[in-house]
Amino acid sequence: MEASILLLVALGMALAFAFLNGFHDSASIVAAAIASRAMTPRQALLWTALGEFAGPFVLGVAVAQVVATGLVRPAAISLSALVAALGGAVLWGIWTWWWGLPSSSSHALVGGLVGAALAAAGPQAVQWQGLGWVLLALLISPPLGFAAGFGLARLVFFLAQSASPSINRWFRAGQWGTTLGLALGHGANDGQKSVGLMALALLLAGRQDSWRVSSLMVASVAATIALGASIGGWRLIRTVGGRILRVRPVHGFVSQLGSAAVIMAAAWVGAPISTTQVINSAIMGAGAAERWSKVRWRVARDMALAWILTIPISAALAALLYILLSAV
Repeated sequence: MEASILLLVALGMALAFAFLNGFHDSASIVAAAIASRAMTPRQALLWTALGEFAGPFVLGVAVAQVVATGLVRPAAISLSALVAALGGAVLWGIWTWWWGLPSSSSHALVGGLVGAALAAAGPQAVQWQGLGWVLLALLISPPLGFAAGFGLARLVFFLAQSASPSINRWFRAGQWGTTLGLALGHGANDGQKSVGLMALALLLAGRQDSWRVSSLMVASVAATIALGASIGGWRLIRTVGGRILRVRPVHGFVSQLGSAAVIMAAAWVGAPISTTQVINSAIMGAGAAERWSKVRWRVARDMALAWILTIPISAALAALLYILLSAV
């Protein structure tokens, strides 16, 4: 395939991943606010889209650099491998959306990059130390989200133990701020991933002599991820908002506050974590803080299984796509 056409495909796939990321992950951001009736669905999605658009412009490009240059060796892969990596991540994202499973776009991207790199150049193409750092961040972020939701919920239950039911109005109002904070954190963390891959595509095509990010890349990704978020994945919203537990205003407020803190901190230090995992774990933590049996652990088990399978399946899809592209 001609190099210029392959470059356009790679850039288009990076934007497609950003759109799907916003579409897929906005469900986790808005579900608690919708389920607790803090916002209408349309208000929640548009408010989230605003935060998603602003997110990639804040907190720097640390995550972008880790994703683009810290997982695989740019000198060892090609544009075809990058296209295959993005293709594997996008295909897995579409499949899990169809089945209403809130899987991790970050896991899918990591699996896609590693699978395509292994198919293209073997084990030497993977930066194993960088991969270990990313996997560690992905591994510890869900427990941190659970702990944040659990701890904040226990604190709020203690402080509000003598309050009247009218306090729910404050929790609903507070979710306007926590939803925006979550959207900013998601845009800052997940939006950077597509920005980094666009810069990598230009480097692999010889259009840049080094890895660097432009304001045009950031703006295009910001607009694309915001567009995806404004539409929202309704299958996933139903899963997160109602199947994990019956979300009340207090659950929505504390889970969003706790997960927003974890996600923003990760974006600040350059850890490409899964916002989907953090948010859903925080919701589980908030429910468990009230009563352990309040959480529907069978649904949580199905979600955890999807998270575990994401990296190997997206890696296999990317490797297969690379083989097919090489044949073409």
